[in-house]
Amino acid sequence: MSNAVMEKPPVATPLPGGTLKQPRLPRWAPAGLAVLSAGIGVGIGLAAGLASRVQWGLIAAILYIVATYVLASIVEGRRQAKDRLVTSLVWVSFLVAVVPLASLIWETIARGVEVLDVYFLTHSMNGVITLQPGGGIYHAIIGTVQQVGLATLIAAPIGLLTAIYLVEYGTGRLAKAVTFFVDVMTGIPSIVAGLFILSFWIIILDFGYSGFAGAMALAILMMPIVVRSTEEMLKLVPNELREASLALGVPKWRTILKVVLPTAIGGITTGVMLAVARIAGESAPILLLVFGSQAINNNPFEGAQSSLPYYIYEQWANGNEASYDRAWAAALVLIAFVMILNLVARGIARWKAPKTGR
Repeated sequence: MSNAVMEKPPVATPLPGGTLKQPRLPRWAPAGLAVLSAGIGVGIGLAAGLASRVQWGLIAAILYIVATYVLASIVEGRRQAKDRLVTSLVWVSFLVAVVPLASLIWETIARGVEVLDVYFLTHSMNGVITLQPGGGIYHAIIGTVQQVGLATLIAAPIGLLTAIYLVEYGTGRLAKAVTFFVDVMTGIPSIVAGLFILSFWIIILDFGYSGFAGAMALAILMMPIVVRSTEEMLKLVPNELREASLALGVPKWRTILKVVLPTAIGGITTGVMLAVARIAGESAPILLLVFGSQAINNNPFEGAQSSLPYYIYEQWANGNEASYDRAWAAALVLIAFVMILNLVARGIARWKAPKTGR
């Protein structure tokens, strides 16, 4: 018989209460802690004389994170407490990002609806005294639609074809050079694009200020976004689809046109709309190239025009209450314009998305 001492098997330590079930905080605990932390944060802010509600919110957020971790450590253990800590940080970060956006939208709507009406949307500022209420943004809406539309007509095809080249054909130094310059153009400030068109189109070629000049500067800003978003969408198309089409004897250009692009059309459309939303709020190139106008100009190729961003800047610069009201209303219209573009993009993406099933 061996003299080795037999080790006893480890005995499982029972959980508190004689049960195998891990203790858990009740489901209402996070919500209850959030309400309690908010109340304590407001109380501390009032007691300390803090006038800013942002400071109250930061105090409440810190209290919520600490209280969640401590309570979870006591009831559930440190491992689960760490999980709840990370979850709390994610939720607090989400609220920190959403609250300023919601506050901005609320403030814009609350102050913009005071002036926004049918008259405001259908009249220009021609002959209107800036110190007095009245006038509208019809001329700015026309300018924005024409300038953004022309920029999209210029940038979208060029960006799409560039992305197709980089994904489907691009090899060697040329593709690397194109990729490098696209990355550089992504970070170009809008004022630089405006100065380039100003020096080349207006000073060197001696063309006048016009909506088309502003559209070219906006196209420069839009192009790299279209290239990058389209490139990523094309890379997501499975290579099996390309290989199956080529195996059937379909030419490569037709494979791209009939297989690759329809598969990625949803993401491509979304990327183009994001680029449109990016340039819709630009004011620096418009200030340099379009020059602004108080009257309606339906011809984007001749004469000064206005736009919604320029109109907002112009009314703010006037420095009186009536102009501030018009600026807030124009900002609300610009937000609605961008939102409509995004809804249209989603509709087109869903309509053109490849059908699944039979």
